[in-house]
Amino acid sequence: MMNIFRTAAMRTSMSTVRRMYATEAAANTLRLTLTSPGGSFFNEEGVVQVNVPGSDGEFGVLPNHVPVITTLKPGVVSVLSEGNTEKQFFVSSGTATINPDSSIQIIAEEIASLEDLDISLARKGLDSYSTKLNSADELERAEAEIGFEVYSAMIKALE
Repeated sequence: MMNIFRTAAMRTSMSTVRRMYATEAAANTLRLTLTSPGGSFFNEEGVVQVNVPGSDGEFGVLPNHVPVITTLKPGVVSVLSEGNTEKQFFVSSGTATINPDSSIQIIAEEIASLEDLDISLARKGLDSYSTKLNSADELERAEAEIGFEVYSAMIKALE
């Protein structure tokens, strides 16, 4: 059986396929959208740099970055605005899309400003999920693994 994408690619004329490079976008700033179902922190606002906790590793994004789509692991999104003002946000998971026009959309399941988080509450959350890691119930154990990962990353960010 042939791969569906390969079949579709064979039908596309190579003369019509054109790769977009970030250098084609003449931008001095990134246009950041940072949002979650609970609310937005940035809506296409100009920033200098964004540091992203990608699933394959953390990376920085500057204007004219090569296009990328990645999933997010629990961690800190750092946003550097003009004047070297930095804001830090904790994300539990989500996606980041960096486009050829120097725009970046970060859509997270949950976002909180790092300054709004309490390390003692995070430690209590970690303890709560730690006790459930050896549960016989598969669903409870899976939820505990996710909670443990999120709270561990949160504590690391706050220390």
